[in-house]
Amino acid sequence: MKWKKLGKIFDPTEYNLPNNCIEFAQSPQSLVFDDFVRIYFSTREKDETGKYLSHIAFVDMDKSFKKVIAVSTNTVIELGGLGCFDEHGIFPLNIMRDHGRVLGYISGWSRRVSVSVETSIGLAVSNDNGLTFKRIGDGPVLTSSPSEPFLVGDPFVLNINGLYHMWYIYGLRWINNPEKRVKERIYKIGHAVSNDGINWIKDGRQLVTDKLNADECQALPTVIEIDGKYHMYFCYRQAIGFRQDKNSAYRIGHAFSENMQNWIRDDTTTGIDTTDGDWDSDMMCYPHVFRCEDKIYMLYNGNEFGRLGFGLAVLER
Repeated sequence: MKWKKLGKIFDPTEYNLPNNCIEFAQSPQSLVFDDFVRIYFSTREKDETGKYLSHIAFVDMDKSFKKVIAVSTNTVIELGGLGCFDEHGIFPLNIMRDHGRVLGYISGWSRRVSVSVETSIGLAVSNDNGLTFKRIGDGPVLTSSPSEPFLVGDPFVLNINGLYHMWYIYGLRWINNPEKRVKERIYKIGHAVSNDGINWIKDGRQLVTDKLNADECQALPTVIEIDGKYHMYFCYRQAIGFRQDKNSAYRIGHAFSENMQNWIRDDTTTGIDTTDGDWDSDMMCYPHVFRCEDKIYMLYNGNEFGRLGFGLAVLER
């Protein structure tokens, strides 16, 4: 695999986003139309206490990805209610077309006391071509279980031969960060299947091997079939020091499979890495791979976890 970078294509600070959001366009996710591409992302506002809330917005771009056609002006999906799994934010929202509808799989988060956050996965449906979404209920469709005790999130869903497949992350443990005196989370990539997209059966195992160490954090899997093989792109980082040290920060990883059960990790074939002196010099994270026309693209975030937008790369075959 070899990816050609096309540069940063969207900066949220240049637009007036809904819900008083400023900065951040994290985890870009595509919905391809006949003559444009809608790219959803997670952005942030500050509540009355100064803490962040994560909202979903979108930008419509032409298929050259050089022209912005429109940016969402209204709320795409309301945050969850009091005490719900997505009370304080949605990050990310994975999008897929399904039987005339547009499904949005929500990675919702809420604040905790002893640790910073808890996450689960919900489902919302759009009947207006992805302009707005309504949840099927206030609770999640995939959440913690005995072997995956917390931090279930980052869904990516495909319908393959009538069976829904979800790749997601789950938390294994929290560890102490002695330098910052905070708790840091460890999470891995898992997989589940469903006949209806609502009721899921987990594999109950870590799908992708660790490269760094047992505390490696793996996030935001995206899967695409190319020439009879399934390719997964994701991001990974060290558990501690990733905010200050670029050598510990997120990078893009790659694994492949012929049956979606057994995945072989090979980061030497990822085909994309940071660029010194550019907007993605310190980190690359939150990849999303998709087809548009006859090309395969990767959306991703760069430095500061997408504070100043997202970029695009195209697969050179």
